[in-house]
Amino acid sequence: MRTYLLVLVVAAAVTFISTPVARVLARRMHAITPVRDRDVHTIPVPRLGGMAMLLGLVVALLMASRIPFLAPVFGETSEATGLLLAAVWVTLLGAADDIWDLDWWAKLGGQVFAGLILAWSGVLLVTFPIAGLTIGSSRLSVTATVVVVVAAINAVNFVDGLDGLAAGMIGIGGAAYFAYTYVLTRVSSPENFSSLATAILAALVGVCVGFLPHNFHRARIFMGDSGSMLLGLTIAAATIVVTGKIDPTRISLGQAVPVFLPILLPLAVLAVPLLDLALAVVRRLRAGQSPFHADRMHLHHRLLDLGHSHRGAVLIMYLWTAVLSFGAASLALFPSRWVAAGTLGVGLVVLLLTRRHLAPKVEG
Repeated sequence: MRTYLLVLVVAAAVTFISTPVARVLARRMHAITPVRDRDVHTIPVPRLGGMAMLLGLVVALLMASRIPFLAPVFGETSEATGLLLAAVWVTLLGAADDIWDLDWWAKLGGQVFAGLILAWSGVLLVTFPIAGLTIGSSRLSVTATVVVVVAAINAVNFVDGLDGLAAGMIGIGGAAYFAYTYVLTRVSSPENFSSLATAILAALVGVCVGFLPHNFHRARIFMGDSGSMLLGLTIAAATIVVTGKIDPTRISLGQAVPVFLPILLPLAVLAVPLLDLALAVVRRLRAGQSPFHADRMHLHHRLLDLGHSHRGAVLIMYLWTAVLSFGAASLALFPSRWVAAGTLGVGLVVLLLTRRHLAPKVEG
């Protein structure tokens, strides 16, 4: 655990220290988010935070690859190299959009290419841990990988609409996923529980922790598409790396672990962003618009319309992410009926908070 915590701390420290540099770079490159009708910020804000997040991720993973405990999982495959290459690619793609405002089709094509980079490096969705189901076609495996990557990238991108929202949600969900992969690898392979997916998730959580002090309301910098694409890609890559490689039926803690948990957990981690993405796509297609047409009907906008403050809406989204992601991760430790009862109870409390104001609406 100490090794993974070191990876997390390094990612957080590098991201935190380099974010002010990214803010200066954004101003010089004129990567500034203007105040638009659909926005909730009241002054233009720099938006190249993803560059600092990329640096934190790269430094943390490179350091991890030199630690004896983790070195074998980095050296035995090209998966880590593929992730870093894809991360650099999507961050640069997002930065280009932050600066020049690319067309939606150019961004989508770049996201597909990122998925292909992962597939080429071996970060490939080959098996589903349900009754040993295996994807029988290499082309279908590549297609499934690309779909997962593109969906995760756009889910995070769509939910990134309030100060600290995307970084906090991915940090919380990533922490739950980290706990799950750590427990499962320790039980499945007690003789050697080093895990590439766990290391990636530790770095991801660290990046979010390091960026949040600069990004929480009132934000001094936005992550921009450079950051949201990076977070989406990284959580997708970690999901693909771990899915089908850990057998949850080997866990022997006295409780039944659903065999579908390796698929359920990433869906729970991204449940809120994916719901927002699905609603936005359906809403825009029904209106005869492009799925990427911007509007002010996202879930966080609706919370603001209910009367929540800026911080209150963000905290509500944090709570829902925590309930769903940690609820799913708890299935690896506790009986399913206990988890269901606890998640339902906490969910009802969060539902009441969602319908009531956490704080007076005083921010702009």
